[in-house]
Amino acid sequence: MRRTTFRRTTAAAVTAAALSLVACGTQDGTGTSGSGSPSAFSPTSSAPSPSATPGDGCVRHVQLTEDDDGATVCLVRGGDVRLTLDGTSERPWSPVEASGDVLEPVNAGIVILPGDAVAAFRAVAPGTARLTSARPVCASQSQHAHCHALRSWSVTVTVR
Repeated sequence: MRRTTFRRTTAAAVTAAALSLVACGTQDGTGTSGSGSPSAFSPTSSAPSPSATPGDGCVRHVQLTEDDDGATVCLVRGGDVRLTLDGTSERPWSPVEASGDVLEPVNAGIVILPGDAVAAFRAVAPGTARLTSARPVCASQSQHAHCHALRSWSVTVTVR
């Protein structure tokens, strides 16, 4: 049998890959994203993120999750919004829809877990759009009574 050793170069490569993944998901360089980044949601934030534009509080990039339900975000034209809603195969999220014509869908990547909804949009025109999705409140099981209740999710996106 051949013995494999863990070399320093392998450790450095793994560390670099992990750091680059963490950096891709951050909003403001402090490691926070989504609702953890006050500048993404508050035009009056005193410490705008590097992706914010001076003066108006709008950002170039924002990452949303289920916790951002009901939020309003402001994007600059050309900016993007990405979102991940964690679901299950028994309670899947519906595909995310965008109202109006201010957001254009872009490639969001691959959904790995059944029931998740992953989406990405680019801000292409000034205006307001609403991102929406829904999922069943109860897990669907054929031998039990079904409930038809849905939990909705929405975020308002303003593009300037």
